[in-house]
Amino acid sequence: MWSLIGIPVLVGGLLWKRDPILVVAAAAFATGLGGGLDPLAVLSALGKAFNDARYVSIAFLVLPVVGLAERAGLQARSRELVGRLKALTVGRLLIAYLAIRQLSAAVGMLSLGGQASMVRPLIAPMAESVLALRAGEGDEARRQEVRAQAAAADTVGAFFGEDIFVALGAVLLVQGVLEANGLHTRPATIALWAAPTGLAAFIIHAVRLLRLDARLGRGRPAAAGDAE
Repeated sequence: MWSLIGIPVLVGGLLWKRDPILVVAAAAFATGLGGGLDPLAVLSALGKAFNDARYVSIAFLVLPVVGLAERAGLQARSRELVGRLKALTVGRLLIAYLAIRQLSAAVGMLSLGGQASMVRPLIAPMAESVLALRAGEGDEARRQEVRAQAAAADTVGAFFGEDIFVALGAVLLVQGVLEANGLHTRPATIALWAAPTGLAAFIIHAVRLLRLDARLGRGRPAAAGDAE
């Protein structure tokens, strides 16, 4: 039972808002020591797990590309583009990206979007530009909300879109769990039944984005002369 001591360490560290990486490492050490392993064995297990999942660090390779794209004026060009689209609003822009993200994930192109490669350098700045053009610069709280909604559109689209593609890990994980519990099914069947859920997620989140437009305001800010 001492091997379960890592659970309260993890929960307590997160409740006290400590650094998540340090909390997880401390919980792993507590679990290993509680299970009878010596510190070197625990460190060896952590190193092996990191080496087996080293593909996770590939995301760091995107950061120099994002920096070069921003230095080359990617955000400025995106602002010029959205300035020409008179009917565009923050909600409509994010709904369009949500559709593209979900459809591309549904056909297996999960790497097309992403927080670091697409939202941060392109989608969020475009949404902020639309906010400035349609509703004025606004305060920091509104800009942060727009950024959060841009990130949410990417997450929702990827999460509910990947379940429709039979060769991605989400569908294979569901099949494995069902097989382990005696329910034999095919990945194509799981993907087929995931399609209505994906459609419902798109509709619900699109409604939320339209409500975001209502909160932000669609018209240009009134001039000083208009207020008089």
